[in-house]
Amino acid sequence: MKRSFLIGACGWMLLATSSPFQAATKPTQSSAALKQEWKTPAEASEYRTTPRYDETMAYLKRMVSAAPKQLKLEVFGATGEGRDLVAVIASKDGVFNPVALHKAGRPIVLIQNSIHAGEMDGKDSCLALLRDMVITKEQAALLERAVVVVIPIYNADGHERFGPFNRINQNGPEEMGWRTQSMNLNLNRDYMKADAPETRAFLELWNRWLPDFFVDDHVTDGADYEYDVTYNLDTGPEVYPPLAEWQRSTLAPALEESVAQSGHAISPVIFLREDSDPSKGLSLFPDTPRFSTGYMVLQNRPGMLVEMHMLKDYRTRVTGNYEILRATLQVVNRDADTLVRLNRAADEATVAAGRNPSQSPPVALRLEAVEETVLVPYRSFGYSRGLSVVSGGIWLKYTTTPLEMSLPKSSGLRITKSVTPPLAYIVPAQWASVISVLQAHGVRMRRTSASWRGEVETYRCEGVKWQEQSFEGRQVLFVPVEKKSGQASQGACRSVRERLTFPKSSAVVPLDQRAARVAIHFLEPEAPDSAVAWGFFNAVFEQKEYGEAYVLEKLAREMMDKDPKLAEEFAQKVASDNAFASDPSARLDFFYRRSPWWDSHLGLYPVGRLSSLEGIPLAP
Repeated sequence: MKRSFLIGACGWMLLATSSPFQAATKPTQSSAALKQEWKTPAEASEYRTTPRYDETMAYLKRMVSAAPKQLKLEVFGATGEGRDLVAVIASKDGVFNPVALHKAGRPIVLIQNSIHAGEMDGKDSCLALLRDMVITKEQAALLERAVVVVIPIYNADGHERFGPFNRINQNGPEEMGWRTQSMNLNLNRDYMKADAPETRAFLELWNRWLPDFFVDDHVTDGADYEYDVTYNLDTGPEVYPPLAEWQRSTLAPALEESVAQSGHAISPVIFLREDSDPSKGLSLFPDTPRFSTGYMVLQNRPGMLVEMHMLKDYRTRVTGNYEILRATLQVVNRDADTLVRLNRAADEATVAAGRNPSQSPPVALRLEAVEETVLVPYRSFGYSRGLSVVSGGIWLKYTTTPLEMSLPKSSGLRITKSVTPPLAYIVPAQWASVISVLQAHGVRMRRTSASWRGEVETYRCEGVKWQEQSFEGRQVLFVPVEKKSGQASQGACRSVRERLTFPKSSAVVPLDQRAARVAIHFLEPEAPDSAVAWGFFNAVFEQKEYGEAYVLEKLAREMMDKDPKLAEEFAQKVASDNAFASDPSARLDFFYRRSPWWDSHLGLYPVGRLSSLEGIPLAP
């Protein structure tokens, strides 16, 4: 029996009909003949083109009809323009229930494609890989233990902004999609703030499937070099150490050996320190949670970024993408028990730390590359550097002659900002948008059944400033200001204890849960992708009441008359700070801030850090 699809208001509906494709899956038909019959759209065009959204879905539906016991399509949301967001699940025995799969210890691998829809190599490689796993059976072993969930086109609206001029740096195909979605948001900057409907749908899919391994397929920008396949695995100090070690010592060497044997050139991702001078070396960057793979770190799951090289032809890129996915699935199947065990152990460690945070290691918030470097091999092309009459800067020109180099690269990352978490956070009910994001991330929380007033630890953030230009749809992105020498250097937020009121239905977020690090990174103001950093709390830092100068003049004299020490402090600041001395508003503000008329809530972060839940009225 065949499964075909009708499209209705509720998405895809499965119907049972006879299958014209059943004969195609009989073992008597040769693999070569099957492959010819089941050429992907990209293969059929000799890799000149990539299929549009409808053509991609038609190919997937055809495969599901031919192999309904091994493939299933799932609509997991909709784009801003109303297109279905579709995932295809491949399972050797028709078990498509994530709860049953986790119970059986079978690793789930989620492969995401076309988040930047001009970078569609992963989509076409996944069509071929799915075919070879369930139709030709050439790669059937990749489903021996693993279940594979493929998002063929994540940024479906951007994918349909189709044209030949969408990727100036990229060598084919003839036309492709656009980088951002329909609201011009970059989905690979949205994982924490979750502004886009696509992100909310992804998070729901993630929480339902809770994959054991994640892959995000991309195409590079940047330098020219010999490698056609590059990848990144997070193995820094913010990663659960046994998972980091498995990725570093087991997965990475296996990928490099297997992909190289297939005839493709593979390397860890490449970022030049100076775009105009490769000889200066390679950069190493921390992977923050706004990015897909940085978000996976908070979810205690290994994530791999794949970057195919933009200047290689499309055939080379698609087949190279295929090979690194194949190699990854081979390792996941081979190490299935190890991977599942490490992920569960990472979750258990996070829950245990949440139960006794004061006795647990601090949580890393910010990292940077260490100064120590090591030499790494680099297969570049020859190049020359000269002054450009067009730009007035350095013009870097590559040749086609291979050039092998050894370049310095930072030896690793170090933690520059960490925090000892509380037992729980409490978010006032009025900050509904913040609570909504936490819910989208699958963070478990409870609500207060009545208003509660009590002392909590929180932060006062001073000297804040915002970016002049909007970023990812948010007009003001808060940036902590580093303090001057002799003071703490990690930002403008200092810990304080305050007695605050939290209304009924405020959200209490306990940290004895597997998603605790997501909550910590969103609710600690100095984390790089916190709610504060993304502007959810901007109004807290906006002064609303002001004093007229002639009123403050009188107030200042009265205050100095009553407090000679204050007068002395003011005089010293005038004498030592020229900028302050020459700014009449700042001088008057000196007294306003120290008066009872000053807004004590200005700059006071409204989220509380709780060391105990005792006395807090919590709904059942």
